[in-house]
Amino acid sequence: MKKGLLIVAMMIGVTASAQDFNSKKGTPILPEAGDWSIGIGANSTLNYFGNLMNGSNSAPSFDWTNSSNVITGKMMKDANTAYRVGVRLGMGSTKTTTGSDVDGTKSETKVAGHNINLAGGIQKYRGKGRVKGIYGGEVNIGLGGSKTTNTFNGNAPANETLEDKAGSTFEFGVRGFIGVEYFFAPKMSVGGEFGWGLGLSSTGAGETTVADGNGGSTSSKTGKSSSFGLDTDNAGGTINLNFYF
Repeated sequence: MKKGLLIVAMMIGVTASAQDFNSKKGTPILPEAGDWSIGIGANSTLNYFGNLMNGSNSAPSFDWTNSSNVITGKMMKDANTAYRVGVRLGMGSTKTTTGSDVDGTKSETKVAGHNINLAGGIQKYRGKGRVKGIYGGEVNIGLGGSKTTNTFNGNAPANETLEDKAGSTFEFGVRGFIGVEYFFAPKMSVGGEFGWGLGLSSTGAGETTVADGNGGSTSSKTGKSSSFGLDTDNAGGTINLNFYF
């Protein structure tokens, strides 16, 4: 990682002497009103260039900017203001069958779940050169849940789980942030940020249903949980690579 940061420093040294903000072909270096951007985690890319000469390198990857698999982007309102958005819409299910028809054996397992994250905010830029200070605020909302269902041939054996439903989770966060972006090429920047904010999380009671061995079942509730936090953060700890278009 230190070698990756050295690469960034070299890029800054090469281009910092430029006094205008257009490439040799006349392309603007800085984003303009109406531009959109997408951000990716730059850590693996910086490590790749930093390890080019040591013989133990691996190809860079298209990484997330955070630990929640949220797609992040911006829309430039004007030269000094951007709207930030984050989206994850995850839903799915898997079904596994055993192919057995022996009485009392499990014939099918189905797992379904969802993970939804939405974020929105505003980002302001400060500075007159390629190095831009950034600051602003955003709101995050998350929803999650899962359910596992087991189907048996005939009567399920006693104490076998028929259904395990996790409690639904709701998350809410509001944070302010401050950081920096450096535009090393036309409409491309590296940057990072620190934040401070409030986070709330609540998980409702789940329910587990088990067979009694005689064709019936019993159900029991799982406990609820909640959490609250007010602290600093560093948005996943990644250096971000931003592309504007």
